[in-house]
Amino acid sequence: MPDMNRSPNSEPLLASRRNFLQGGGALLALGALPRFTPRGEVVRPASSSIVHSPDSTTLWYRAPGSESKIIEEGLPIGNGRLGALVTGDAAQDALYITDSTLWTGGLNATLGSDGQFPYDTTNFGTLSLLAKAYLKIPDHVGITEYRRELDLSNGVLSASYRLGNVRYRREVYASHPDDVIVVRLTQSGGGSYTGSVVLAGTHGESTSSKAGVASFSGKLANGLAYGAVATVTATGGTVAASAGELTFAGCREVVVVICGGTNYVPDPSTGFMDPAVDPTARARTKATEAAGVDADVLLHTHVADYQALYNTLKVDLGKSTPAQNGMDTASRLAARAAASAAPDPQLEASYLQFGRYLMITGSRSSVPLNLQGLWLDNNNPAWMADYHTDINVQMNYWLSDRAGLGDCFNAYADYVLSQLSSWTTQTQKLFNDPHNWFRNSSGKVAGWTTAISTNPFGGMGWWWHPAGNAWLCNSLFEHYQYTQDTAFLRKILPMLKGACQFWEARLITTTVTEPDGSTREVLIDDSDWSPEQGPTTAKGVTYAQELVWQLFGNYREAAALLGSDASYAAKIAGLQKQLYLPVVSPKTGWLEEWMTPDNLGETTHRHLSPLIGFFPGDRINLDTSPPELIDGVRNLLTARGMNSFGWALAWRGACWARLKDADNAYLAVTEVMKPSVNFSNGSGINYFDMYSFGTSSIFQIDANFGTPSTMLEMLLYSRPGVIELLPALPGAWAESGQASGIGARGGFTVDFKWARGRVTTVTIRSIGGRSTTVRFGSWSKKITVPRGGSVTLTPGR
Repeated sequence: MPDMNRSPNSEPLLASRRNFLQGGGALLALGALPRFTPRGEVVRPASSSIVHSPDSTTLWYRAPGSESKIIEEGLPIGNGRLGALVTGDAAQDALYITDSTLWTGGLNATLGSDGQFPYDTTNFGTLSLLAKAYLKIPDHVGITEYRRELDLSNGVLSASYRLGNVRYRREVYASHPDDVIVVRLTQSGGGSYTGSVVLAGTHGESTSSKAGVASFSGKLANGLAYGAVATVTATGGTVAASAGELTFAGCREVVVVICGGTNYVPDPSTGFMDPAVDPTARARTKATEAAGVDADVLLHTHVADYQALYNTLKVDLGKSTPAQNGMDTASRLAARAAASAAPDPQLEASYLQFGRYLMITGSRSSVPLNLQGLWLDNNNPAWMADYHTDINVQMNYWLSDRAGLGDCFNAYADYVLSQLSSWTTQTQKLFNDPHNWFRNSSGKVAGWTTAISTNPFGGMGWWWHPAGNAWLCNSLFEHYQYTQDTAFLRKILPMLKGACQFWEARLITTTVTEPDGSTREVLIDDSDWSPEQGPTTAKGVTYAQELVWQLFGNYREAAALLGSDASYAAKIAGLQKQLYLPVVSPKTGWLEEWMTPDNLGETTHRHLSPLIGFFPGDRINLDTSPPELIDGVRNLLTARGMNSFGWALAWRGACWARLKDADNAYLAVTEVMKPSVNFSNGSGINYFDMYSFGTSSIFQIDANFGTPSTMLEMLLYSRPGVIELLPALPGAWAESGQASGIGARGGFTVDFKWARGRVTTVTIRSIGGRSTTVRFGSWSKKITVPRGGSVTLTPGR
């Protein structure tokens, strides 16, 4: 491992860069996290060193990505707002650049004749590409020793190759502190670069160039202003601007800086746009300021910021063979998927860390991760790249707190809070429209809910989703369970209360007959849908019953912790007690999806909606639930099968992990990682999860977060008061391994090691939690941890 205490100076820095260029190794920048002044200027790390690290986790390839297949072959970079897919082609590199807020559409507050929302690119809107940038070096053909890498340990993409006697290298990354994309071209051996940079909009804009800067600006039909800027600086040679391009000739080193954005603001009072902001001028300022910073310092700043998040969690699932480690990533994925292939634990660990990479690069200080995150290949993404509230946006954030990335959850929380006033207004105005088949039969309406799809402008699309409010809120409360942050809890309490008020107005009373023949009155959901199948007017669907039960419990706990709303919390407690809860069907042996013994939908449907109280909820759990209920969960999960989309397999895998079925949980993981061939479900060579449409496939990001979440669930299960180690450890990872920094509900992080399937040591660290019970197999121990302190245990002693 690199020496983290080494004092840097300019000569070691240059030497390490020379070593890097000669050896094709990975960069590792270590140092203080960049800070910001009150005015927003970047404060650079006080100390930093770049060292050669053979231990970095790297995806690598022997060829560039194809622009025509950039969604499954390009490598992603991002800073939480700006993202790009990069081909790494030596002669003509393509960067497809996205700003997460470049959305068409708007409030979309007029219902269709069916009482549902329009769902189109005009009214609801769609995310779209900001720009395409091309780095052209026409003479760099006939190259040898090509290698393209995505270094997950450092957040840097690179491509290196030899032309003649010269070794060329480019680094590409998106810096969060500087809020720019950087492309740096270097060489060793006396070579030079001659070429151009083209910056093109994707909405018919005209690009101008002058004095080393190219730019364009525009305004969408909804009034959203946007723009992008590229700069080129060089060492040696010349830089010029001509016909909208930036050219460079005879340069020893070239640095391209790209920035862009919109005037979006998360403020409904301004229509989510700030008319005082000129996005192009702001981008020009950021790009030119970054271009004036030494390229090594830019890199140091980026890597220090990135690693402050990335290094919070380390996972070792065991060692792969030298032959496996010697394969490029595309070949390695294919080899692992072959029949009877040996396990490849380091490949699987890299997939987990790739999910964390996407979280860090995709979710920082802007809007949250949508169906495609920050990475598009066209302006017509599937489902508008929206926020689907019936599994997808929630699955995107299963990973953050589990994986030591709680700060990345803030984008999700800030988003739903910024949309609340618009969702409340639309709910109270439109939900009881007489054409809406989900309307409340009582005629009452209160609080707020949402639709299946949402956009960043307070708008909703497609069908109403009554239980969507509960799931959004439950995700917020789960974040509190990990962090124990009462300030955050206070911020979300009004949102939880508004969702409870909606359900107070919506629930209806019915009578059920118990097995002994007695009857009782219960509260159930009004006409609803079990996503996304079956009747659309069923009452008491399990999905809603479970979500609302959890919502009511979360609200009661939040109110008690904050000493707030005692009388209303008592009312909600009474409603929660009356809620109907699902039973096992005597016909199928499954946990019922609808309030009937009959299966009203597809047996192998992609959604696991009736199991939402098992995962991600835990009302149903192996500790307190009757065996027949657990059998009903297992039987339904078995019936659903393993032939589905990536996100559906991730959900299945998490449920199997909760059942402590390591073989099936691991099977789900390996099925997701199978290569996508001929438009099949599976992974692109860049690890992006591809969603099959038979004759085509599209990228959908949720499995890239859901599958690593399943892997962490296999290593550690937690709920407040319980931390269980290795509940579903597969044989492929059993020989030896370790993990540090896994988040546990109750306010803890956990470090532990294992050998031959047994935990050898565990350290529980408090980040706000005080007491919990730690378990491994039949061993358990209740511990008290000082706030901010730690306790180390040896299970079995």
